[in-house]
Amino acid sequence: MTDAPILIIEDDPAIRKLLEISLEANGYSVLHAATAKAGKIEAAMHQPELVLLDLGLPDADGQEVLSALREWYTRPIIIVTARDAEAEIIRALDHGANDYLIKPFRTGELMARIRSALRSTQPDPGPSVKTFGNLGIDLAARTVKKDGDPLKLTSTEYALLALFVKNAGKVLTHQFILREIWGPGYIGHSEYPRVFVGQLRKKIEDDPNYPKLILTESGVGYRFAES
Repeated sequence: MTDAPILIIEDDPAIRKLLEISLEANGYSVLHAATAKAGKIEAAMHQPELVLLDLGLPDADGQEVLSALREWYTRPIIIVTARDAEAEIIRALDHGANDYLIKPFRTGELMARIRSALRSTQPDPGPSVKTFGNLGIDLAARTVKKDGDPLKLTSTEYALLALFVKNAGKVLTHQFILREIWGPGYIGHSEYPRVFVGQLRKKIEDDPNYPKLILTESGVGYRFAES
């Protein structure tokens, strides 16, 4: 089962620490970044379950970060900021924020809003198990099993596998994979799919040197074998 973290993008170390302690006490794993640039990189690399975003960042306005993330990131984003102007709140919500919390905040209220945001993105129930030989992927439960035993995947590895499974039999170009998993800003970084495909093959293939599931389409990308 994956353990996608919550990403905190906040430049104030005291607030960042408070958020980290509160989240971990409620069973969440945590990533954090102190700048807009670092936050966008962390979001792309780790595919967090939810983002807590401050608007007053040192290297860019948080509203710009929100807009940039919403070009590809579909999971919840909650604004946590000292800005209380109505125009700021409306702008953030119009540009894709799921919620807006003004500092100082009560941690109990923040946790309730996080739970509400995460519930709103739960997958619809229904048949979702895909089987490929001895590999089983449950897209609703976000679990992967090989020979009946659970596999431990990182959030990025799971996101990549889910993308392959949903497009089984289709050739996925390097550019398509980069855009879907890491975002449009990473087009051209062909080493990312290569590294993560290598890691994924070690976990799901019987023989990673002779893969039967993730097939290389030379010079183009990859194709996941049909079930």
